[in-house]
Amino acid sequence: MKRFSIAVLPGDGIGPEVIAQAVRVLEAVGERFDLGFDFATYPIGATGVAVANDPLPVATRNAVVRSDAVLLGAVGDPALDDAPRELRPETGLLALRKLLKVYANLRPVTVRPALLAASPLKADRLHGVDVLVVRELTGGLYYGEPRGRNGTSGVNTLVYTTAEIERVARIAFTAARERKKLVTSVDKANVLEVSQLWRETVTNVAREYPDIRLEHTYVDTAAMRLVSEPASLDVVLTENMFGDILSDEAAVLAGSLGLLPSASLGSGRGLFEPVHGSAPPLAGRDIANPIGAIATVALLLRHGLRLAEPADAVDEAIGAALDAGARTRDIALPGEASIGTVDMGDRIVEYVFSEALEGLA
Repeated sequence: MKRFSIAVLPGDGIGPEVIAQAVRVLEAVGERFDLGFDFATYPIGATGVAVANDPLPVATRNAVVRSDAVLLGAVGDPALDDAPRELRPETGLLALRKLLKVYANLRPVTVRPALLAASPLKADRLHGVDVLVVRELTGGLYYGEPRGRNGTSGVNTLVYTTAEIERVARIAFTAARERKKLVTSVDKANVLEVSQLWRETVTNVAREYPDIRLEHTYVDTAAMRLVSEPASLDVVLTENMFGDILSDEAAVLAGSLGLLPSASLGSGRGLFEPVHGSAPPLAGRDIANPIGAIATVALLLRHGLRLAEPADAVDEAIGAALDAGARTRDIALPGEASIGTVDMGDRIVEYVFSEALEGLA
């Protein structure tokens, strides 16, 4: 039996609830495919501040670098919105990304036929939509120096280097080879020098991938295309802040932010987390959608542990549950019955095993 160590960081708000279901699905996958997963849980975000006065405690830092993959819930707590930067939950997340040396965030957005009615967009615009946003994670306004506040003024600095752009671009072009062979690079090259560097560098990298078609578009046009003609997009390559915004906008296509997973990849182990935030108002009520966290498990298996067949099994189990009518509150139509977080986890675990039995039939 192959064994893998998984550092589990449930985080804040609904994080512990949805990650509990993701862990259950991983355990089911392990039983079906004869894989061993060793889970160890550590604090991050507001939980880290509560137990260690640090949004990324030393024990968590030490654990994640020893693990085979990191499964994260969400961070954020309104009670710390006015806290010093070093105590903000988001500071722990940024530090975690830096510690793991992840630089490319993959955010797939696939519109499932069973959920066409859950999106506010017209169904005829959603057929065939399968977008992968590749977001750069280590540069841009979130990290650039100088930064800070001085009385009535504030400053953040947008910085990118050629090397940072090249490495994330190669992730996008490589991904496109397994898809529709189209990369749409997003920038604001008409007004930003950094975007001009981005466009020039991506164009140069594209020469290494003659089988992939490259198109450039401004970020405002990309935002419009996501909702007006999303099926025209395949791999969307973007810098950090643009990717943060566009990938959240893309959640509209799928029907709910609660459905979407992400994988952050780099030079070492990967960091895997659902796209949604901690959603404090939903915490503890058994109503949060765990599918984003469970779909994140599929990315963990596929990209983190190189286990394609178990990853497929998770994706198929999610699809089977949705096809059978399982709906949490965020994706249920008016008048349609909904189920809770744990019940949705139960359904998907059941399908992990029932799909296996069907394969033996």
